[in-house]
Amino acid sequence: MPLDPNLKTMLDSLADVGGPAMTEVSADEARAMYKLMSPIAGEPEDVDAVESRSVPGPAGDIPVRVYRPAAAPLGDPRPILVWYHGGGWVIGDLDTADVTCRSLANATGAIVVSVDYRLAPEHRFPAAVDDCVAALEWVIAHGDELGGDPSRIAVGGDSAGGNLAAVVSLDARDKGIALRHQLLVYPVTDATLSQPSMEENAEGYLLTKESMVWFVDHYLGAQGDPKDPRLSPLHADELAGVAPATVFTAEFDPLRDEGEAYAERLREADVPVELTRFDGMVHSFFALGVVTPVAGEAMALAAQRLRADLA
Repeated sequence: MPLDPNLKTMLDSLADVGGPAMTEVSADEARAMYKLMSPIAGEPEDVDAVESRSVPGPAGDIPVRVYRPAAAPLGDPRPILVWYHGGGWVIGDLDTADVTCRSLANATGAIVVSVDYRLAPEHRFPAAVDDCVAALEWVIAHGDELGGDPSRIAVGGDSAGGNLAAVVSLDARDKGIALRHQLLVYPVTDATLSQPSMEENAEGYLLTKESMVWFVDHYLGAQGDPKDPRLSPLHADELAGVAPATVFTAEFDPLRDEGEAYAERLREADVPVELTRFDGMVHSFFALGVVTPVAGEAMALAAQRLRADLA
């Protein structure tokens, strides 16, 4: 189907503004540019409470932000969703994920723990993975301190955050940790950047192939292996036994095919998985509720699936 007209208007407006591409500036400048775009996500929802704290990590404390939802459809103690923000492992932080985390908390009734993992190129692969694993393990050990139920934990993330959620789910399986669900929103699963949609949607749809090359180069470095399953879970030898999954993809997204290929591999491994492609959408649509109503539909569907597995 054609590109969503609301998104087309937004993309045209961004093109008219001009300015340097993210790939033409430093990582710090790219982070500042990304933060300037945060208002596109709209006004944050009110939640019952927000707490900033830190948890121990392999290279020092990891900042996290804990959201307690306004309503309690799943009762107390509440289940917990550990959320990993997007941004190509280079940009993004707790603030850029704030609107999404508030909406997820209220829509699911779960406590949401947003993780501010280390970013590249200052901290290359697998630093982000190590931080995300450490944060999940802390939540499992201390979730009751947050008013949560450590036996009902899900992970999730968008884009690079979806990549990290998938990788953390594999790590959890290997350690015998029983996660209830993994929510993978247009995840990176194949850092070889070789899927057909990487060329089909290479330009003009917010995320570009050029920016994906830039992100992977910053995160992995010249000597890294793009098929390492801690970076590219699509290349993991075995997916059986990981948590049930919801995978969202967008029609006009360079990452579309790798997300769908990962869902198919999960299905082949007898992992319960529900894949939804959102036609007419571009990368990052999930956070664009004020731009397109489809974002709200996706949030409602994500919440429905999380509630079912976290009950």
